[in-house]
Amino acid sequence: MKRFQSKFAKGNRLETIKLVPVLAFLAALLLPGLTFAQTDPGVRSDTGVNAGLPYASASPSDIAFFNAGLGQFNEHQTVTGDNPGLGPRFNLDSCGGCHSQPTAGGSSPAAGVFPNIGPNPQSQVIADGVVNGTTNTIPYFVLPDGPVREARFPFFFNRSGEPRPNAPNGGVEALFTVSGRSDAGICSLSQPNFNAAREENNIIFRIPTPLYGAGLMENIDDSTLIANHAAQANNRLGISGGFNYNGNDGTISRFGWKAQNKSLMIFSGEAYNVEMGITNELFPQDRPLPEEEMQSGLPANCLNLAEVGYPEDVTHSDAMEASTVTSDVGLFNIFMHYLDQPTPSTDSPGGKASIDNGRALFNSVGCAVCHTPSMTTQASRLTAGLSNTIANLFSDLEIHHMGVRLADNVSQGGAGGDQFRTSPLWGLGQRIFFLHDGRTTDLLKAIEAHGSRGSESSHVEENFDLLTPSQRQDLLNFLRSL
Repeated sequence: MKRFQSKFAKGNRLETIKLVPVLAFLAALLLPGLTFAQTDPGVRSDTGVNAGLPYASASPSDIAFFNAGLGQFNEHQTVTGDNPGLGPRFNLDSCGGCHSQPTAGGSSPAAGVFPNIGPNPQSQVIADGVVNGTTNTIPYFVLPDGPVREARFPFFFNRSGEPRPNAPNGGVEALFTVSGRSDAGICSLSQPNFNAAREENNIIFRIPTPLYGAGLMENIDDSTLIANHAAQANNRLGISGGFNYNGNDGTISRFGWKAQNKSLMIFSGEAYNVEMGITNELFPQDRPLPEEEMQSGLPANCLNLAEVGYPEDVTHSDAMEASTVTSDVGLFNIFMHYLDQPTPSTDSPGGKASIDNGRALFNSVGCAVCHTPSMTTQASRLTAGLSNTIANLFSDLEIHHMGVRLADNVSQGGAGGDQFRTSPLWGLGQRIFFLHDGRTTDLLKAIEAHGSRGSESSHVEENFDLLTPSQRQDLLNFLRSL
């Protein structure tokens, strides 16, 4: 009997697959209820066995540090008082507000916490909270149903309000200011003009990166990453990739959307300063906007608002216990180090057979060339859970050219305007928003965005398109099982 045929990529070659007989095909046409269209199964209802939990092997002292870090991670900061240092410019007043899906340490939540920031129809005034009399308004891209975002202007503006392509910016444009708060004194600052940036198409967004298993990623030796890169060199899919190297010691950086941060400690200190405006032992000066930094810096009446001197977050030499001696940044670092990798589901969604087939297809179409399923960590002095452990990260931690559809025209370290770190896929089953800017909640659309002019993953995306609908569904089920 004559059979229809389709082709899909398996490994480095195209193989022919026999499809359904003609009679079955005609039956599907005559009985539309039997036709099959692939869909994203959506966020899994379970939170995962280890999502948001420390390693099972963690000692009592490890747990004490983990819990201290978790408490600080979720704590809301104020300008003065018990948790001083917020502002003068900031994106939110808590790490946990951004990294909360599905638990603390995750990615962007569905319903943003931002509507409690300033006076507009969506906001509510809360005493001693983020609003507390501020003059902030909600930027157009901050919506009640998420995602949580930070904004950047790829280029500086000229005096006429036009982008200057020969003057790259790319720094974070903090969304809010402390101006108007009862604890902010007479500091008077304006928010960036996000509407003008939108009109000039000079604004891009980033959403929080998940932090699960981050300690394992830090503990993968450079030699393991280099060997993995060499093993994938002859993939014949147009995938090359490379690493973003730390400018000081020349080793491989691996944290952030462009792998621009070398370590979790640096990642923590920078986030405390950039996202909450809190100075610390790694970043000891208040942070102006990029435009202010290029001109006069912050005004004098917006400095030392916490009235504790600099840096605002320090190691507490007068404390009595190790976990209270440690600085906030140090506790964030420990919390992330001890945060275990998520445990995938073996049967949800779609059942075990579908997930197993999806895993095989994930490899055969070429996804695994960049999204390396696992690597083994090196020995660790921090905690047993980090030592010689298989990290199921589904990433090579390399930066790749992703083409015009995903390019944000922001360079960080050695990563150019269209280069991004391969996003680790562990925990994908419970993420709501996808891609660096959270532009979609649909896995299918996220996969499609991988294919465009200049993208290393275009061939792989085409291979995915050539799968049958049922095969694509199996692959989606596999991704949502992670």
